[in-house]
Amino acid sequence: MNPRTEGPPQSMLERMTLILDLFDDRSMRMRLDEVVAHTGLPRSSCYRILEQLAMLDWLRQRPGGYGLGPRALRLGGGHDTNADLRIAALPALEDLHASTGATAYLGVLDFDEVVFLDRVTRLPSASVVGVGHRAPAHATALGKALLAGIDPEEAETTLAGRLRPCTPATITSLPVLYAELRRIRARRGLAFDSGEHLPGIYGVATVIRGADGIRGALGVSAPGTATTVERFAPLVVEAARRVSSRLDPDGTEASSSTPADALVTRVLALLDDDALL
Repeated sequence: MNPRTEGPPQSMLERMTLILDLFDDRSMRMRLDEVVAHTGLPRSSCYRILEQLAMLDWLRQRPGGYGLGPRALRLGGGHDTNADLRIAALPALEDLHASTGATAYLGVLDFDEVVFLDRVTRLPSASVVGVGHRAPAHATALGKALLAGIDPEEAETTLAGRLRPCTPATITSLPVLYAELRRIRARRGLAFDSGEHLPGIYGVATVIRGADGIRGALGVSAPGTATTVERFAPLVVEAARRVSSRLDPDGTEASSSTPADALVTRVLALLDDDALL
């Protein structure tokens, strides 16, 4: 017999476990009313337990709701070599999603594919790329930002014969892709996806740097047009700089004193210079 059919559990440990079980995906975000609806616990009890879990870093409270916190992510990471990257990037992803309304992603390069390590979204799971999903790197903003960060000869070896199309907009010509990667390098890692991975979905991403070089990339994607996501570029660049500073507090990203408005001006100028490349 399932004990939950007889009503909510009474012990604090059982109630905490019931709530934590809701967060079976590291990208899951739930508001208080959603937790109450899913657990059947009294609202006051849910609020008190959620606040205690947040205080102990099992959960983290953000504008979009509660999500897994640093302690839960570390515990679930096992031998995950990207655990520190996930933890450092999570607040930036949540802030990006809150400020843009778009889905925020974190990814790393694995040969010719980008692996999505984390995401923050309010959209149904069926309409967005899931955590752990792999996609051709040349077809995504995250992947192109990462490809632009490796040696051109290595990129050629990695991509030769592998430029399969995902949509009619996907780049399938090596010379065209190399020209795109040069533009991305000129923009210091800022890349765009114009419906190349999923039809009608546009993205912008840039790289995250750590003490040992490029660690990954973060960005946002949303339905619309190229202009829809282009205006998010300064926010993405600033978010990546914050994550880089957390990973390498003594690095150049941390020591940069560029104010936010100057950063916006610089990013927009780089976008305008694309026509000259």
